[in-house]
Amino acid sequence: MPIIIDGHNLIPKIPGLSLQAIDDEMQLIEMLQEYCRRSRKQAEVFFDNAPPGTPRARNFTNLTARFVREGQTADQAIRSKLKRLGGEARNWTVVSSDREVQSSARAVRASVIPSEIFARQLLQTLAQSNQERETLEKTLSEEEIDEWLELFGSDEEND
Repeated sequence: MPIIIDGHNLIPKIPGLSLQAIDDEMQLIEMLQEYCRRSRKQAEVFFDNAPPGTPRARNFTNLTARFVREGQTADQAIRSKLKRLGGEARNWTVVSSDREVQSSARAVRASVIPSEIFARQLLQTLAQSNQERETLEKTLSEEEIDEWLELFGSDEEND
């Protein structure tokens, strides 16, 4: 089930991220890229107040970041997206704690996850990813080293 994310609504719910940071959007995008990769989900994240010259959308494998320019809000862009989806909207999940965004999502039968809950899911998925990576990167045991040396020889024998 693809996900629509209210980016600036989610950022303050994630420990270590802040709307005051200059690169808050990119920090969230990086986290969401890994989340989408690990969970094999597709997502679109919407951000308000895009500076002039910023592309309206950037595609990252399973994630599209949409930068909404002045004159429209991310909330309005999310509502427009849901409207364009029509009956397909029921196959999407909307992540936001904004009551109006949640109401718009429910009106088209999309699933809703509050940002606080999604933030926990995101962090849990990323933590699992880090644990798996650490497990893969573990050091070789003494027995494994001896087996490799026996198999391929060691430089000490050639000295």
